[in-house]
Amino acid sequence: MQFLPLVISFVDDVPKDEDVKAGWLAFAIFIGLILAVAFLGFSLVKQLRKAEAAEEAGLYDPSDRKKPGDQQPPSAPTA
Repeated sequence: MQFLPLVISFVDDVPKDEDVKAGWLAFAIFIGLILAVAFLGFSLVKQLRKAEAAEEAGLYDPSDRKKPGDQQPPSAPTA
């Protein structure tokens, strides 16, 4: 039974606080993720505008067209 704590002490070596730092690579990845989300947002807006323009041009089925007063109220949750 005394063997297990000895093995864990060798395997689970916790670094000191001054040895742990994110670095420039992590910062670059973070900035890259921000740019990717911004790109996806702009692309989504562009596609939504194209879909709206296509709907106004009559490229979709007229029976599926939204009417300004046709909003359905949200359904009440059932218990």
